[in-house]
Amino acid sequence: MTPDAPRATVAVIGGSGLYTLFDPDSSETLRVETPYGSAEVTIGDLGGRRAAFLTRHGIHHSVPPHQINFRANIWALASLGVRVILSSSAVGGVSADYPPGTLVLTDQFIDRTSGRADTFYDEGSVQHLAAADPFAPELHELAKKALTDAGETFAASGTVVVIQGPRFSTRAESLWFAAAGAHTVNMTMYPEVALAAELNIDTVNLSFVTDSDAGLSPLPGVIDPDAVSHQLVMQRLAEAQPRIVAAIETIIRAMPDDYTPRESIAPTEVAAVLARPVKEGSR
Repeated sequence: MTPDAPRATVAVIGGSGLYTLFDPDSSETLRVETPYGSAEVTIGDLGGRRAAFLTRHGIHHSVPPHQINFRANIWALASLGVRVILSSSAVGGVSADYPPGTLVLTDQFIDRTSGRADTFYDEGSVQHLAAADPFAPELHELAKKALTDAGETFAASGTVVVIQGPRFSTRAESLWFAAAGAHTVNMTMYPEVALAAELNIDTVNLSFVTDSDAGLSPLPGVIDPDAVSHQLVMQRLAEAQPRIVAAIETIIRAMPDDYTPRESIAPTEVAAVLARPVKEGSR
């Protein structure tokens, strides 16, 4: 980036249904070239501060989950000075305690993806990321207090299982995920969260439960009106968008300007990744 490029220390990554966040008349959209390809980032005002916004699937929902260029997205945000990411996600509920309409502050994930480029340290440097708490506990507590003070009803913790996509789960898989301790299911939180941590960016996640995944009944042929479909997901996200955006703004307002993220990787190693030459159009 050029020295006079706009900067932001906080970013929002929008999932399904969240494709714009700022007033176009008071924001600036950048095409950021990275060693992994380009990423489109918009800089604007949110919650009383300058923030970056990036939508995972593109503004027309044209990028499927297994083809998202996660490394380009995270590298681009890091190059703009981002230290904190508030990620927004649509999830299915695989637990009766997380019914549709629930907002969740996710704090753990189970990775069931395959073949995704999930590290920056695959050339010249071997780094082992400590991932016991993939979402920053300090940010999680901050978000929990902010939403509580705002009178929002939400689940204060949750484990998500991240599947490859783009297909949804079978009934057997949904029951298996629940038996493994998962509360929700999603297709995009991995490797996004791990990649951010590799560049010493902390993440807090706000998820919205749109459906009951394949349905909680083990019996075939039982019709669950909350069973997942793309149409149902998009309909419920559209209905809930004002609530989701308000919750995002509430959390952003609560973040201190001087927040210091965890040092998960030596800063010299992070700097080396950010110094890699840009390869336009690469993945």
